[in-house]
Amino acid sequence: MAEKVLVVGSGGREHALAWKLAQSPQVQQVLVAPGNAGTANCGKISNSEVLVSNHAILAQFCKDHHVGLVVVGPEVPLAAGTLFSSTLTSLPGIVDDLTAAGVPCFGPSAKAAQLEASKSFSKAFMERHGIPTARYGSFTDAQEACNYIRTADFPALVVKASGLAAGKGVIVARDPDEACQAVMDIMKDRAFGSAGETVVVEELLEGEEVSCLCFSDGSSVSPMPPAQDHKRLQDGDLGPNTGGMGAYCPTPQVNQELLQQIREMVLQKTVDRMKEEGTPYVGKCTLFCVLYAGLMLTKQGPKVLEFNCRFGDPECQVLLPLLKSDLYEVILNTMNGKLASSAPLWHQDSSAVTVVMASAGYPGSYKKGVEITGLSQVQDMGLQVFHAGTALKDGGVVSSGGRVLTVTAVRPSLEAALQAANQGVAAMGFPGAVYRRDIGHRAIAHLNQHRGLTYKDSGVDIAAGNKLVDMIKPLAKATLRAGCNAELGGFAGLFDLKAAGFVDPILVSGTDGVGTKLKIAQACGQHGGLGQDLVAMCVNDVLAQGAEPLFFLDYFSCSSLDVDVAASVVGGIAKACEMAGCALLGGETAEMPGVYSPGEYDLAGFCVGAVERGALLPRLGDITEGDLLIGLASSGVHSNGFSLVRKVLERAGLSYSSPAPFGKSGQTVGEALLTPTKIYSRLLLPILRSGAVKAYAHITGGGLLENIPRVLPQELAVDLDASRWSIPSVFSWLKKEGGLSEEEMARTFNCGLGAVLVVAPLDAQRVLRQLQAHEEAWIVGSLARKQPGAEPVVVRNLTHSLLNAGPASSAELVVEQNGGCHGDSSTPRKRIRVAVLISGTGTNLQALIEQVKCPSSSAEIVVVISNRPGVQGLKRASLAGIQTRVRIIIHH
Repeated sequence: MAEKVLVVGSGGREHALAWKLAQSPQVQQVLVAPGNAGTANCGKISNSEVLVSNHAILAQFCKDHHVGLVVVGPEVPLAAGTLFSSTLTSLPGIVDDLTAAGVPCFGPSAKAAQLEASKSFSKAFMERHGIPTARYGSFTDAQEACNYIRTADFPALVVKASGLAAGKGVIVARDPDEACQAVMDIMKDRAFGSAGETVVVEELLEGEEVSCLCFSDGSSVSPMPPAQDHKRLQDGDLGPNTGGMGAYCPTPQVNQELLQQIREMVLQKTVDRMKEEGTPYVGKCTLFCVLYAGLMLTKQGPKVLEFNCRFGDPECQVLLPLLKSDLYEVILNTMNGKLASSAPLWHQDSSAVTVVMASAGYPGSYKKGVEITGLSQVQDMGLQVFHAGTALKDGGVVSSGGRVLTVTAVRPSLEAALQAANQGVAAMGFPGAVYRRDIGHRAIAHLNQHRGLTYKDSGVDIAAGNKLVDMIKPLAKATLRAGCNAELGGFAGLFDLKAAGFVDPILVSGTDGVGTKLKIAQACGQHGGLGQDLVAMCVNDVLAQGAEPLFFLDYFSCSSLDVDVAASVVGGIAKACEMAGCALLGGETAEMPGVYSPGEYDLAGFCVGAVERGALLPRLGDITEGDLLIGLASSGVHSNGFSLVRKVLERAGLSYSSPAPFGKSGQTVGEALLTPTKIYSRLLLPILRSGAVKAYAHITGGGLLENIPRVLPQELAVDLDASRWSIPSVFSWLKKEGGLSEEEMARTFNCGLGAVLVVAPLDAQRVLRQLQAHEEAWIVGSLARKQPGAEPVVVRNLTHSLLNAGPASSAELVVEQNGGCHGDSSTPRKRIRVAVLISGTGTNLQALIEQVKCPSSSAEIVVVISNRPGVQGLKRASLAGIQTRVRIIIHH
């Protein structure tokens, strides 16, 4: 039958214990008393309001609720019997009382817990039994302590409160005067010590400090991987002492030989000698606990700084994610004396880093009730968040203590774990959050000093690159097409034009990137859509020559390769290649430490297409005055102008997580701006091959003003009417918030048109219908003779249309509301083909054009004839997609 387990405590250590215990199939429920926001109603884990300070009530609660095991996290309940006793009598602690009541409890008796509760006891114990430690003196008189500090033949500069002090009762003084002042301060503040005003003055040891924990059943010990805590508040081990700002595990400074020495000379010896003295390091009637030795690795060998009688905090948060065994089974084995035959297993090829996030002002006074954000985002990153000083308030999580949260990352290397943990911390937070960014810096320095340099040491991980290739090989295979072999890994890719069906082809190539849209994707942690942006920017360019895209190559460069991010990007590229009908033939992944900042990467793409010689675009000799322009809808900003977009966002005071004032309902700013660029190849290729299109312009960098003239004869000019197409709301917002001029908008952005086709008036309606079957498209303008000194592109009604962004059909709706259209629109009518004669501006013509648009109309204007060239009426007709003719009558 599955057990109920009660974890006593409210910090990050207790959350980690509950998290690990809940993973056991033998555990039905984990109660945490009092717990925190992270342990409140989380799967098997829930909080309990039982009063843990009253051991009788706690024991009865355990019996009433069928609790089969109590795990004690903090030190105070373990040492409750000796906490305020200067005589160190063995008054019962929580383990003593619960085991006496028949409730199994994980931890030592109060008498055994003196190893932690009294520094004087532990130092005397180590001295009696030859356990290596710093030289020391124990004092209850301040003057005697100061005399010792000034006359000792070693640097007696470490001053400790003899009792429990939550990890902060240790002062490492710079000189004897500061050490004496520390003695005075501790003796004035009895709250520091559990044994009255007793202080211990120790020799200042030099070396590397590590934490070596073990499970013990009272006879044998089973060491855990060595860890290292970071006590100082700030990077570089600066600032005040704290309860711990982070930890990492394992420590490369402790090799297997040294760990065996510590096991025999410190851990096992301590358990054996405690047993010999009649104070076995076990709970009364039960044989299990955790022993924790804080050690200094000196030139003379490891020396004990202190003992703890439970998991450390934050060491617990970094150790338990590396425990391969079932923690509940480990506890059962220690209870049954099977620790020697059933040693716990640990993950051997992984490192863990835990970073603590503390309140502003910690370890001094700090504010509580500060809202915490980003918790779910960090869990999505494959990281574990352990709560410490948190509480629930109005459905949210707020701070309630000094150390608020810990973020733990487990990765194949220490460097990767540190990077992942720091990214997790950066993704969430609360106002004034304090944390270190250099957890594990001593270990990294040690590794760099003691191992031969490799390419990976310089920041280039060949193994990660190979893993990425293996991940994307099946994605590339999915893009296979006639003529191509998409097997990655060779020096170059091959393509057979004949197998692709070409007779007399011309190769067409294009290359591009996605600009600073990358910055938004990286800030939002959304990388998948960039692949479509990259492919679209290259494929849409190749289409401008009338070419079919055949194959694509990508270039991904970064500081340090994050395989998951790179796979997301390249996966998006492969999917986009399928959309475009081209093969992902190969690519390059480059790690360049020092060129890019951590977390940054850049993209470039290269597309090759082909077109039969006679179908090459643009056909400049065929393009004439009066030709019409058909615009295809863009999906938004596409991939140009994002440096300006980011400036506008900065001016507007919006973040990427803010609700978007444009785009789809419910989107954030980042989500709306990351809408991928449209790929037009599959839609346009059949139309381009029909010969109906004289030219095609991709509206990319340079916007409407610079891209359309690139495919036109120099003597022709473009007349666009912005009221004839739908302009996405993002462009209206950009103009308004950025105070952008009409020219700036038209020269920077596509303003709703991703591509523009040049067609003859006779073909315009047919091409338009073909496009509109799959995509929004409109006749948006026409070509005219360019006058000397005139602009090559004129965009009429742009400002008005930006301020009134909406469907391009709004003008037709107005006509209906004014009664211009009558009759039953659902009734099909046979339309009479009509020719209209004009001689001027064509004011009446415009009304006729609007009228025949109505479904109830019986007429269809097929040609407009003018007796004068170049009049406004001809332009009106062209914009409506109606053929025009000029017939000059000469009177005799």
